[in-house]
Amino acid sequence: MEIDPRRLRILYEVARRGGVMRAAQALHLTSSAVSQQLAQLEREVGLPLIDRSQRSVSLTPAGRVLAGYAERVEEELTEARRELTRFTERLAGPVRIAAFATVIKHILVPALRELAVRHPKITPIVHEIYGQPALQELRLGSVDVLITEQDMGLPALSQPSLSTRLLFVDEYRIVLPPGWAELPATVDDLMRCPWVASVSSHAAGQALDRLAGLHGAEPRKVHFVTEFDSALALVAEGHGVAIVSTMALLNVPEGEVQVSDIREVGARRVDVVTRVGGTRSGEPDPVQAVVIEAIEEATAALGASLRGRLGEEEPVGGP
Repeated sequence: MEIDPRRLRILYEVARRGGVMRAAQALHLTSSAVSQQLAQLEREVGLPLIDRSQRSVSLTPAGRVLAGYAERVEEELTEARRELTRFTERLAGPVRIAAFATVIKHILVPALRELAVRHPKITPIVHEIYGQPALQELRLGSVDVLITEQDMGLPALSQPSLSTRLLFVDEYRIVLPPGWAELPATVDDLMRCPWVASVSSHAAGQALDRLAGLHGAEPRKVHFVTEFDSALALVAEGHGVAIVSTMALLNVPEGEVQVSDIREVGARRVDVVTRVGGTRSGEPDPVQAVVIEAIEEATAALGASLRGRLGEEEPVGGP
């Protein structure tokens, strides 16, 4: 019995993603190509691996057993790639990085610029993806390094299969329309203003909900956005007030919005997250490690830039 390991990978993806279509998307194949490869694998082993009697695709008992072996093969190949990098003069290969807009702009772009100089054979692949979908892709192996955020008022992400490292503490600021002559002086005043609110799954949305809860108020949420650039544009046109991060203010022209003196809003934490199950040691492989190092160095430079721009006496950012 000859089993093609490439077809084993396809079976493994179908098993862990729960369907042919999702496996096809992850493998950059058509659903038809995945189905054909599964049928060929069934001919190789002489057993049905896919239960096609129901509307949703599921594995037969034999398919589940073989998928278990396929998972072990993937783990061994991952370990082999990690070990082989020790024998190369230069680190090489793709690293898939998931992040959100402000981090891509202010941290990843300068980090990748420096990485290209130090390790030209490493190929970074950036995915702009956020929240639970990003964590799911990390767990499934479609992403190697995840940069994520959450409000500092929430517990840090802690899961046995993931390693979380604090990258940056990004203070929140309240931004107001430039034409407002009478500015809110307290949080209670702010709660009576129209809000350009971030969705509750994002850190700025979590911050607004936390702030409102602490003051026993219900903010008047008029607009709902997912990106700081959208919030800043609406605030600049007078449509309300918003919570944004200090990082998001880096490239905002002077006078486009007013930044409130109210500072009791808190901060978001920006973390680097990797899987711990990919290697026996639990540490990122050498290629991922140098990518994370470049990200950390770019973050340190960003912190210095923010201190210079905002005239902070205390350190901004950093764990």
